[in-house]
Amino acid sequence: MRRVRAAVTEAPGAPFTVRDADLEDPRPCEVLVRMTAAGICHTDLRMRDTWPRQLLPMVFGHEGAGRVEAVGAEVTGVVPGDHVCLTFASCGACEQCAAGHPAYCHAARTLNLSGGRADGTSTLSLDGRPLHAGFFGQSSFATHAVVHERGVVKVPRGLPAAVAAPLGCSGQTGAGTVLNRLRPEPGSSLVVLGAGGVGLSALMAAVAVGCDPVVAVDPVAARRALATELGAKAALAPGDGLVAALRDLTGGGAHHVVETTGRPETVRRAVGMLRPRGELALVGLGGEVTFDAMGLLAKGIRVHGVIEGDSDPGRFIRELIGLHGRGLLPLDRLVTTFPFEDIGAAVAAMGDGSVVKPVLTFA
Repeated sequence: MRRVRAAVTEAPGAPFTVRDADLEDPRPCEVLVRMTAAGICHTDLRMRDTWPRQLLPMVFGHEGAGRVEAVGAEVTGVVPGDHVCLTFASCGACEQCAAGHPAYCHAARTLNLSGGRADGTSTLSLDGRPLHAGFFGQSSFATHAVVHERGVVKVPRGLPAAVAAPLGCSGQTGAGTVLNRLRPEPGSSLVVLGAGGVGLSALMAAVAVGCDPVVAVDPVAARRALATELGAKAALAPGDGLVAALRDLTGGGAHHVVETTGRPETVRRAVGMLRPRGELALVGLGGEVTFDAMGLLAKGIRVHGVIEGDSDPGRFIRELIGLHGRGLLPLDRLVTTFPFEDIGAAVAAMGDGSVVKPVLTFA
């Protein structure tokens, strides 16, 4: 057992409060990681606001990066001192995991969204009482985390922690949607709706594989400017005339649209942006969406639901690191760092659109 600092959520929608907590030692299949960086994702905020009261207090965070401090007796993939990226949890045994699609693990909800381990226990406690944790297998809004070995990916020592952290979710979600699921041909057109961390990761991946044109849509002017700096041929504000403008830019409609906002009205409009037999990838968390079935059928539109970029993190995160090393995935352009204790300021900056990807850093 060790004393740690953790950002605790006491009630749905309540602010993160950094408090002292106790962390268990790792079990045989687990790894103790001292955090050096943790990205903040919209998923953290959405889940914080809607999290069940019976699973509170809770520690969120699911884009951790750090150094291994201890390993359980059965761990073989990493050793103390290794630099690692943390990612979502999966069982490793079901048919989806065996097929290389652990994002769709049959035990995904229990392992990532139950507020603890599969057996109902938590790695953390607060004032002698259980403190719910294990968010996406990690709860990285803390100075340390105990994580199952499958959720730990070794990264090069020279990779900045603030770049490694987003690879655990937003980087692999956006880039993986393009590279693993859509797999566009060079010269095909791709539109990204929402130029946040996920959307810009998708955009960079599309540029890297030769999509043309790549177009971003976002209401924030600074994000549109960044999108063009990252290789988008155009970056447009949403509003009247958007669909017609996109159809003109893409020569009659996009081959692919990546929708990251989760807003039902944006998802519906995305169908009109596609050419016949185009593909729509739904990435953003959202509510119920109603489609005109004849509109989909008449154009032969394919709709993909994509979680975590449909990636196998142990393989794919290393591919993304390779792209970053070649200058094709400059995730550092998205990142603004904040000290961990300033998590409230980081959340506010994300909310007002002044930063794309806030990353917490730990002394």
